[in-house]
Amino acid sequence: MIRIIGFDADDTLWHNESIFDLAQQRYRALLAKYHPAAEVDRVLFKTEMRNLPAYGYGVKGFMLSSVETAIELTKGAISAQEIREIIALGQEMLAHPVELLPGVAEIVPALARDYRLLLITKGELHHQERKIAASGLAPHFQAMEILSEKDGATYERVLRRHGVALEEFVMVGNSLKSDILPVLELGGAGVHIPYHITWQHEHVEETPHAHARFRRVDSLAEVPPLLPAL
Repeated sequence: MIRIIGFDADDTLWHNESIFDLAQQRYRALLAKYHPAAEVDRVLFKTEMRNLPAYGYGVKGFMLSSVETAIELTKGAISAQEIREIIALGQEMLAHPVELLPGVAEIVPALARDYRLLLITKGELHHQERKIAASGLAPHFQAMEILSEKDGATYERVLRRHGVALEEFVMVGNSLKSDILPVLELGGAGVHIPYHITWQHEHVEETPHAHARFRRVDSLAEVPPLLPAL
């Protein structure tokens, strides 16, 4: 029987990737006179992946990689004003208000009455803490974990630290790679709620449709009725 629910935050409880997508559109426009959009995207993603071990996930790493990519693509010809515009993009992203996804404000408190809720997210600590506070959801979670990575070993440590038995645990999230597959491999359950945009780094070929403890739904409203069957 499920007793503990783990929730991802970005793109599961509130919008996130759509903010990055809009910023990247503006970034492409800024560099359009130097390179076509596909080349800008290719080099930016390559730079982000190279810098990920040093910068981690989040807006600040994106900003630094964007500046580095702009310098590389323009062979140093990028102007100080254009770099200021890239930095301003990142600052706008950091200041963007938290916008809850449909149903979250009602369903999370309702689930908290019957289940123990854990927030398990990854990203830059300060920004994630600010978003959690601004969301108004913090009181409904018994514990919150902001991680640098979400893989099997990390989940195992987190769940052990909070005394969570895997047979009683389900992870709810938008990313198969980060939220669902590691938990299924450990023996827990997973509910996948896809977001309409998925960052390239989070794409996976594997979809565990046949797994007995996996469900895919279209919205958070579908989660409460299926919990007893997991």
